[in-house]
Amino acid sequence: FQFDQCRRNASLEARGLQGPRPWSTGTTIAGVVFQGGVVLGADTRSTAGTTVADKNCEKIHYIAPNVWCCGAGTAADTENVTSMIGSQLELHRATTGRGTRVVTALTMLKQHLFKYQGYVSAALVLGGVDFTGPHLFTVYPHGSTDALPFCTMGSGSLNAMAVFEAGYKEGMTEAEAMALVARAIRSGIFNDLGSGSNVDLCVITKEGKTMHRNYETPNPKTYRRPQPVVFPPGTTVVTKSSAATLKDVAVVEGEPG
Repeated sequence: FQFDQCRRNASLEARGLQGPRPWSTGTTIAGVVFQGGVVLGADTRSTAGTTVADKNCEKIHYIAPNVWCCGAGTAADTENVTSMIGSQLELHRATTGRGTRVVTALTMLKQHLFKYQGYVSAALVLGGVDFTGPHLFTVYPHGSTDALPFCTMGSGSLNAMAVFEAGYKEGMTEAEAMALVARAIRSGIFNDLGSGSNVDLCVITKEGKTMHRNYETPNPKTYRRPQPVVFPPGTTVVTKSSAATLKDVAVVEGEPG
């Protein structure tokens, strides 16, 4: 991260120039541990202030083949932090010849975020399965972490947590966990203005991960304009026209004088 242009940006803003606003994932993200694995879930709305910038973005990021992460906060921060840690863990696997432990990814993420004291706006739900079993963690932008059987983050986290507290039980099956996480994300979509569009799920077990992109689409587009749009002749008034014939064009060969 470079802060070379901070003084320049502050000077421009003092003169009345409004800089571009960062994209925020708005977000409802959640995860739950079931018998033998972890289910992660996220909505797909990305916002820039009060404007929906992307209706179908991906908020579930790759960390390792057995570790995935949901991101809330500033979109650029969540994508770059998870990409950087994923790259370091790939080198670690190549060096040691061993699979990635979930707690290793957690430690690297929390140390990086703590170093920047919250200025890297990445709130994460980290889940995965290693030889010790399934694990689920929350990572806050300042670097603090929690280890819980179910957790939520983002602007719609309270709505999702209400669903979890009412419906969670120990020893759930994979199908029950997927239905619970989908219902929690759906509650954030319908009750939080920063969350919306579709539901993405990621199921991680010791056999591998299964990504369910657009697992639910609770807000389908009701009208789609036929393409291409055909305008009848005369829609636009022609005020004047001119035509150039070939004899009006002079072709001069040779080097420019």
